Parts: sequence; C-alpha cells; structure tokens
Amino acid sequence: MTLAVQELDPKRHDRAGFDCGVEVLNRYLSRLAAQHRAKGIATTFVLIDLKQPAQIQGYYALSAATIELERLTDADRKGLPDYPIPAVRIGRLAGSLVARGQGVGALLLQNAIKRILLARGTLGVYAVVVEAKDDPVEAFYRKYGFRRSDSQSRQLYLPLGAG
Repeated sequence: MTLAVQELDPKRHDRAGFDCGVEVLNRYLSRLAAQHRAKGIATTFVLIDLKQPAQIQGYYALSAATIELERLTDADRKGLPDYPIPAVRIGRLAGSLVARGQGVGALLLQNAIKRILLARGTLGVYAVVVEAKDDPVEAFYRKYGFRRSDSQSRQLYLPLGAG
C-alpha cells in the first residue's frame, strides 16, 4: 500500500463511498467539503492508496481561526499581543472503518500539522485548534500535546512553537 494525502477532488475521489461510522463526518465529506472549498471556508485533504486512488481512507479539513488570548495557559500567553491569536482549525478529521486500527488518525494529524507549519512561511499561525466531540477524541489529541482551552468546552489547542 502506497499512501498519499491529496486535496479533495470531487471528480476523482469517491466521497459517497467513505464511511467512518459517524454520520455527521460522512455527510460533511459527501455533501459539504467541496462547497466549503469553493466558498473559501475550509480545504479538505484526503488520504488515499495510490493503487486505489478513488477510495478515501481518511480525511481532514483545515480553516483559518483565532483563539482568544484568555483561553491560553498562563505560560503560553507570555509575549503574545492582547488580541485574538492566529490559528488554524482542524475542523474535521476521520478515518474510514476499513482502515481502523492502522494509524490513519495519527497519520492525518501529522500531515495536517506539517501542512500548517509550511503555511507559517507566508502567514502568521501560532497554534492549531480542534474541538473534541467526546472523551476518546479529546484523549487522542491530548496524546499529541494538545491542551484544553478551558474547563467549560472541548476546545483544545497546540502551540506550534517559535517559527
């Protein structure tokens, strides 16, 4: 299997055939991802096997975001301006049921962060922001260093360090 991450192309990638077991994530990919790209809301990237390039193994969506200074830890606030801090949101991240247990989530997260770090060459990005829908998702992100913004929400962030 030779895996690659590509920007979603509705003409090449089988969005309707993707199933991660979470209907809202399946529906986003099949019905909204291409529209969001066209409107400049989010860009979706898909993980494929080059031998079966139409079959989507997983995906993530990126969009511009900010995080309020007050939502950062005291240590992370040091030296930052007193206004919303630039970030990139991973709005969706999902692996297909057929790829479960193969490290697809970690692979997608790693690819997303690499892509975000490349973007730092042309625009300001302090952190990556995610919204964890439940405890297992929060545990997944926390394993990779994400921090909770506050105790009232499931927003997590990962400071990217000095660029």
